[in-house]
Amino acid sequence: MKGFLFLFVVLITIPGISQETGEDKLGSWHMYFGTNKVSEKLSIHSEVQARYYEQLNNFNQLLLRTGINYHINPDAIATMGYGFIVTDGTFVEIPDEKESKEHRLFEQFILKNKVGSFKFEHRYRLEQRFIRTGGAGNSNFSRKTEHRARYRLQLTVPLSPLLFLNFYDEIFLNLQGSVYGQNRLYGALGINVLDNLSVQVGYLKNHFPSANFDRLQIGVFYNPDLRGVFKKNRAPEN
Repeated sequence: MKGFLFLFVVLITIPGISQETGEDKLGSWHMYFGTNKVSEKLSIHSEVQARYYEQLNNFNQLLLRTGINYHINPDAIATMGYGFIVTDGTFVEIPDEKESKEHRLFEQFILKNKVGSFKFEHRYRLEQRFIRTGGAGNSNFSRKTEHRARYRLQLTVPLSPLLFLNFYDEIFLNLQGSVYGQNRLYGALGINVLDNLSVQVGYLKNHFPSANFDRLQIGVFYNPDLRGVFKKNRAPEN
């Protein structure tokens, strides 16, 4: 009961952190994440995110991301990956934004630790962003390359074998121009559907230098172990 009360207090107080809002309506992010073991030390990261300015309406962004994870040990994971992002950035608060397509490389390191039943995760990420702004067939387009660093501190609080709370704060730092990029503050209730399948429903406050956005997040996390599949498909030795 204390956990539910804590989540309720967080979710009703986060919107009051800043009086400046990016828009009147609550947007939504619909997400899938997968970590699929293919060997003792290696796994494949898969990710799809569809983001909207409203609830499943007024498209904002499609994000596709994948990568190779190297599991140094159960509490340390190194990742190299690639992302493709399509963004429709046109809204009142940033009137000069246009549609953009981005190819993104990233390098990531995750450290995990526990304090009692509380689970902490530190995620460090570097990104190299290759962005083309302007519609296809439009000669008036621009290309730019940007670099940024991200740090996310995440806390997971088990409530029962079935339910848990998840919180994180992530800061984005540009490595050129103005240093501060954005900050994301998140709180959610999660359900362990199966040992390798969970669902989270939560609230995100996305703060930019010029605007804030409120987002409902619905995330599905599915992590099947594929090592048996790879062993079955392995060619017999001669």
